[in-house]
Amino acid sequence: MAIPYEFGYVKPTSLQEAIELKGKFQKEARVLAGGTDLVNEIKKGFRVPEMIIDVKGISELSKIEIVNGQLLIGALVTFSDIRKSQVIIDNMNILFEAAGMVASNGVRNRATMIGNICSAVACMDSAAPLLVHEATVHTASMDGKREVKIQNWFVDNRKTAILDNELVTHVSIPIPTVKYAGAYQKMMRYSGEDLSQANVGVLLFANGDCHVAFGSVGPTPKRSLKIENLLKSKGISVATIEEAKEMIETVIAPITDVRATKEYRMHMTKVMFERAMQTAMERIKMPKIITK
Repeated sequence: MAIPYEFGYVKPTSLQEAIELKGKFQKEARVLAGGTDLVNEIKKGFRVPEMIIDVKGISELSKIEIVNGQLLIGALVTFSDIRKSQVIIDNMNILFEAAGMVASNGVRNRATMIGNICSAVACMDSAAPLLVHEATVHTASMDGKREVKIQNWFVDNRKTAILDNELVTHVSIPIPTVKYAGAYQKMMRYSGEDLSQANVGVLLFANGDCHVAFGSVGPTPKRSLKIENLLKSKGISVATIEEAKEMIETVIAPITDVRATKEYRMHMTKVMFERAMQTAMERIKMPKIITK
């Protein structure tokens, strides 16, 4: 299907040029990285921009590296790049796991993680891993650089904290100084590519801390401090996991749509939370406490 709308197109060769263009066109410009969401939106006439700023030629946005104890992932890093990165596998396996569940190989080869969090659809796969790892989103504009904690990034469905004159350059993730392990669970069709009907991310630490986040069960992805505090204060056991599962009903607000009912989403989120906890415990070598 051809795009039946007209718009300008420019491909800057440097980050500074891209920042200047975004400052010039403000909200009338959309940044093109992978384009898997943007192209579909334009085809459907949803938020058709005056100008497309294609940043694919800016090599500094393609980096995956560790700097001063922080894992940095650039705006052009695709989900396939994440799957191939030993740095990601060694330091943020939950993101590696989630990236492998994104759509299909063809989509993963094009779609970027930054584009995923900028589209901010409730069913995105990147959010839960970034939330449990307490990531920071880095933006740049003619006014300077800005940092936004990931928990403050998602304002509403398809709405983020980005300003009209900004573009996202990268995300930074602090590498924990204690032993840790994570796990990601996603409810989708048994075969073929599909959006997440619900997803859960868990990150456990050897000191007893636990981070838990949910996606596709509310207008925005959400980390639950309530569940985390329960597991931290009472310890991880069969009883506390069961208590946390019941607490999920007060944390998420799933809806009924063509892919699943709210009741099924709620039930499966509890199931996936338990599975994610068990997997993370096995990975961090905690005692196996759940029997089937």
